[in-house]
Amino acid sequence: MKFNTKYHGEIQFEEKDIIYFKKGLPGFEYLNKFVLLPVKDNDLFSILHSIEDSEVGFVVTSPFEIIKEYELSLNDEVISELSIEKEEDVLVVNTVTLNSNIKDITINLKAPMIINIKNRLGEQIILDREDYLIKYPLFRE
Repeated sequence: MKFNTKYHGEIQFEEKDIIYFKKGLPGFEYLNKFVLLPVKDNDLFSILHSIEDSEVGFVVTSPFEIIKEYELSLNDEVISELSIEKEEDVLVVNTVTLNSNIKDITINLKAPMIINIKNRLGEQIILDREDYLIKYPLFRE
């Protein structure tokens, strides 16, 4: 399948690549189908792009690449909704807010996206932890 995006040009994907967010994402509840795209020449970032709206894509990264001790626990409802059977079937990514000043690039540690890579279901959750900031500096001195 092919899809033309506003910022990333034409992307190609297969049906098996689609990640379904039943509830959408906060602010984008009307969008449910996304694909995860690599960023050329950069292993730290990926793009979670809607295949329903050519203008909606999010830069994401693994929180474990930024904070090795990043922890979260999933409640039974999320585990059930995403049909999670094994921990190794779970991919966690967080949105990144870009800025022309590298010191102002942030990651949202408070609201990770949980993706069951086995069955391609996803959901964004909000963590009840004060130490995980919405705008955590991605690059620290």
